[in-house]
Amino acid sequence: MKTSGLNYRHLYFFWIVAKEGGVTRAAERLGLAVQTISMQLSALELSIGKQLLEPQGRRLVPTEAGRLAFSYCEQIFLLGDQLQDALDEAEAGKMRLTVGISDSLPKLIAFRLLQATQTMNKQVRLVCMEDEFENLLADLALGKLDVVLTDRTVRAGGSLKVFSHLLGESDMKLFGVPRLAEKYRGNFPASLHHAPLLVPTRNNALRGRIDTWLVQHKVRAEIAGEFEDNAMLNTFGRNGMGLFFAPSALAHDIEDQLGAVLVGDAPELREHFYAISNERKIRHPAIEAIISTVHSGLFAH
Repeated sequence: MKTSGLNYRHLYFFWIVAKEGGVTRAAERLGLAVQTISMQLSALELSIGKQLLEPQGRRLVPTEAGRLAFSYCEQIFLLGDQLQDALDEAEAGKMRLTVGISDSLPKLIAFRLLQATQTMNKQVRLVCMEDEFENLLADLALGKLDVVLTDRTVRAGGSLKVFSHLLGESDMKLFGVPRLAEKYRGNFPASLHHAPLLVPTRNNALRGRIDTWLVQHKVRAEIAGEFEDNAMLNTFGRNGMGLFFAPSALAHDIEDQLGAVLVGDAPELREHFYAISNERKIRHPAIEAIISTVHSGLFAH
């Protein structure tokens, strides 16, 4: 089998050696002789006219050309695995949806959105990966993901050809453990002067809106913690480190799952939710199901 004029087997052996850091370990992993692996590597380097691996101490590491080749191999073999999985699932009557979930997106929102895929006539296998927004966009552009769920849009004019689809929005409420809620609930929001707040880091779009909201209400709260990961923020909030904002659509879940109670409403403060895809028009049936559920009132409260 050939891949762009290159022998697929040669590429595979190079990929394994680069991952294992040496021919001997690669041979042990594959159950082959060291000489066999070495011959495959030599054939690959001869066919492309470049050295791909070089010794560094007791390890073999990729050269500059090798690093480029390795990045392509990662894509090739990942997509090969995904193709095999997709074929197996299609034969079994299943549909696969590989989703990237931004670390800043409330996990309960992600669950609500993805729950819609389980109501389809065809069984959907979810593969969920959480990472920073920029990393997920790169994976989406490489075809490793079908969609990215996030709380921000993609800037216009960027180098990546991906498209933002607004799923919905929710106004925000402030929550805290009962002890803190009782202390700061009266005369809200003026009562928040010097109150401990847990907020997203400044690279999160919601943070800027929170800061503006505080200024508008002439409140000087104490920032007790800043978090990139929304789940971590909620964990600290659940344990009483400070008050925290959450979408109104999740009010009941916040109270049931985090043991936090309402401090006050912030209707001017809104959070937006997006699906980012490689397509200007969504065609994946599972993503269409998510959008349909949103339009039927997912964020109603």
